Amino acid sequence: MSPSLFLVTGGSGFLGINLCRLLLARGYSVRTLDLVPFDYPERDRVEAIVGDVRNPQTVANAMRGVEFVVHAAAALPLSSHEDIVSTDVEGTNIVLASAFKAGIARVIYISSTSVYGIPDHHPLLETDRLHGVGPYGEAKIAAENHCHRFRNEGHCVPVLRPKSFVGPERLGMFELLYDWAFEARSFPVLGEGNNLYQLLDVEDLCEVILRCVSFDVAEVADTFNVGAKEYGSMRDNFQTVLDRAGHGRQVVSLPKLPAIMMLRVLEFLQLSPIYQWVYDTAGEESFVSIDKLREKLGFVPKFSNREALIRNYDWYVQHRDEYLGKTGVSHRLPWKRGALGLAKHLF
Repeated sequence: MSPSLFLVTGGSGFLGINLCRLLLARGYSVRTLDLVPFDYPERDRVEAIVGDVRNPQTVANAMRGVEFVVHAAAALPLSSHEDIVSTDVEGTNIVLASAFKAGIARVIYISSTSVYGIPDHHPLLETDRLHGVGPYGEAKIAAENHCHRFRNEGHCVPVLRPKSFVGPERLGMFELLYDWAFEARSFPVLGEGNNLYQLLDVEDLCEVILRCVSFDVAEVADTFNVGAKEYGSMRDNFQTVLDRAGHGRQVVSLPKLPAIMMLRVLEFLQLSPIYQWVYDTAGEESFVSIDKLREKLGFVPKFSNREALIRNYDWYVQHRDEYLGKTGVSHRLPWKRGALGLAKHLF
């Protein structure tokens, strides 16, 4: 009997490659669909399709012979408003419709805790009000609505809302922290930095995805928060990386409101990659309840914030030279720093 075939949309991305590696290690067959070529060492073991989830025919072709779909493809917050809506909302609808037309058993959708906007209480529950900040958060809510519609029609569509996740291959916003730490610089935090801020290791997210495949439909056809069980403050998060770098540098507090105003101006002038949801939440409490994850899927995340960040920083140090001079808008590439490229010299 041949192994189950998974289709991973966004398979060339940060989550995509980590999931592909886990699936291959567990004996599954893997096909990916991504706009970006699959340029990893595993390319000889993966059927990689270069294509767009916004193209119905491309998506239909990718569904042939597939048993499970993990829909992780998304235009991220630094993308244009048009790309975010067409990819994250319309593309999700196309993937879901094509999958179930092809008779595929389950589609696992990777959403985001950005759907909660800027919360007024914690921990956040899956039943809390949704209020996206910016085009990306709004698009994730609209995409979840498509998932609910197909689920109400009797299809199995687990929806996962992960906290910001890190681990091998993660760059993007976190590359700023890793670069400053590597260069023996301090790193700023908004306010005192004592606000609890939960992260997630990508390996834990991948394990949850596999449970959404193997557990009964009655258990997984639901929406789940996914975040680290053990986490500390934003100051703790940043200091963990500075300590790992070993240069004796410390987190530096910035007055929160003036710093946010400056980041807002820099974003408007397109001189900073730090977008609204990041600077509006970085100085606030941010953690979700994982009770449902434990109760229905029996899963407790293995990695703490500290362990996840150290794993990611160590990977960065080993691969740093490969990314010098490269920028992009995905999690796999450093973001263009703009004015922040000069700001680091102040620390």
